[in-house]
Amino acid sequence: MSNRNLKIKHGRVKYDLVALGEVMLRFDPGDTRIRHARSFRIWEGGGEYNVARGLQSCFGKKTAIVTALVDNEVGKLVKGLISSGGTDTSLIQWLADDGIGRTARNGVYYLEKGFGKRAALGTSDRGHTAISKLKPEDIDWEDLFGNQGVRWFHTGGIFAGLSETSPGVVIHAANIARKHGTIVSYDLNFRPSLWQDRGGKAAAEIMNSDILKHVDILFGVNALETNPTSLDYRLFEEAIGTISDRYPNLKAIASTLRIVHSANVNDWSGLLWINNSYYRGMQFQHLDIYDRVGGGDGFASGIIYGLLNQLDYQETINYGIAHGALVMGTPGDNSMVDHHEVKQLIHQQDATVIR
Repeated sequence: MSNRNLKIKHGRVKYDLVALGEVMLRFDPGDTRIRHARSFRIWEGGGEYNVARGLQSCFGKKTAIVTALVDNEVGKLVKGLISSGGTDTSLIQWLADDGIGRTARNGVYYLEKGFGKRAALGTSDRGHTAISKLKPEDIDWEDLFGNQGVRWFHTGGIFAGLSETSPGVVIHAANIARKHGTIVSYDLNFRPSLWQDRGGKAAAEIMNSDILKHVDILFGVNALETNPTSLDYRLFEEAIGTISDRYPNLKAIASTLRIVHSANVNDWSGLLWINNSYYRGMQFQHLDIYDRVGGGDGFASGIIYGLLNQLDYQETINYGIAHGALVMGTPGDNSMVDHHEVKQLIHQQDATVIR
């Protein structure tokens, strides 16, 4: 039987977590729809990056992002937004600007918040972006994990789905990270738009089946084939059991549980499997949602914080659920939450005025 014990790297390291993924500009039309908008607010965001930013800005951990940007004014804008959130930008790879984005470009996406029965709608413009061209040898992974030192490496299915070469980057980096005692986590984060003309979900699952052999922690389990009416931990426990049997290298699996009543009202909870035991998290029934994007990433950063700090596993799953709930109460992809607010929600579970 494989060793499923989770061993956190101790001693002096440069980073608590390094994330690998694309960082895009998000154009937010506010309360109107994309097609009717005449002005937009901008944010930076990306599934893998959001985890690093939340872990830094909310929980005070030292994080960095491995990504690539085109060296032009838009790329510098993205870098500035990343820096404002506290995530280290020194690992960004800069590609030359050819003037019109023929060889590489910076990704953007537009996202309108849903309301009632109108779901949130995202439209991506991310083809041939700089990070999709990253090759394994473009980063000195040995120096990063072996010399600088990293406790946790996080990436996911969004980055891996960007190009034909991206999965190889994930596997190469993950193997070097694990060789040096760094925990590797991966969020499935399936995005239909990335696979629309490349075989759909079935092709993504084939890709993930190769990657998951090189991973310690998995986020995201799709256990529901139909729209459920209540939070059903049992279905997720069965799905997690199947995955853990298939991948004996996995040391922990965590997943959100969500029931969508409307775009603005969800039931919200989560589940953590670790040391062959299940931990069911706190539940929020009819949670009001301001901006759903980033909730799962907030969940992941809360879980990672708990595991890095060796909190008990029940508190760890509650950290993930509470942080994700609070992230969905603010605009944009990223956490605007304070650590104390997370702790207060875990123990109080309401929105009492803080004076």
